[in-house]
Amino acid sequence: MSDYILTTERLGLRRWLDSDIQPFAEMNKDVDVMRFFPKSLTDRETSEMVQRIKLHFDENGFGLFAVENKLTKEFIGFTGFAIPTFDAFFTPCVEIGWRYKKEAWGQGFATEAANACLKYGFDILEFDKVVSFTSIINVKSEKVMRRIGMNYVGEFDHPKVEHNSRLRRHILYQINTKQL
Repeated sequence: MSDYILTTERLGLRRWLDSDIQPFAEMNKDVDVMRFFPKSLTDRETSEMVQRIKLHFDENGFGLFAVENKLTKEFIGFTGFAIPTFDAFFTPCVEIGWRYKKEAWGQGFATEAANACLKYGFDILEFDKVVSFTSIINVKSEKVMRRIGMNYVGEFDHPKVEHNSRLRRHILYQINTKQL
């Protein structure tokens, strides 16, 4: 595909296509993929999420990239940037995040795409700092944060997660331009 914004050896990162919505919806219904989120998403919620991602790109010039396996041309998930919409001691900020379908796990795709995004974020978008956060029980995502050079900052209770949820307590990592 010629519309990649970023590429790595194995991945193409691009804006979202309508054809991404159905595989993304299937991914968002997978209980394993959504284990560290408050709930799985319906098809409608996934479609609305894609619309918010597209709007974020339009309003900010960056966002969560759809990630495609260059060899198979298959949508496998997303990696990219977002501006969190809640108040915390570290907001406002730019967050890097990722989500991949289960079949893509364990192959280094999240790390590969996140490294490309960070380089783009610091070199092209001129970010000073990028954060990432997840539930403290999401060990795999925390490992990605460390592999891409992020440093542990601390913990916080996510204000958009219910008080009694096992997912409420989050870890926060960050990286700045001088660390790349």
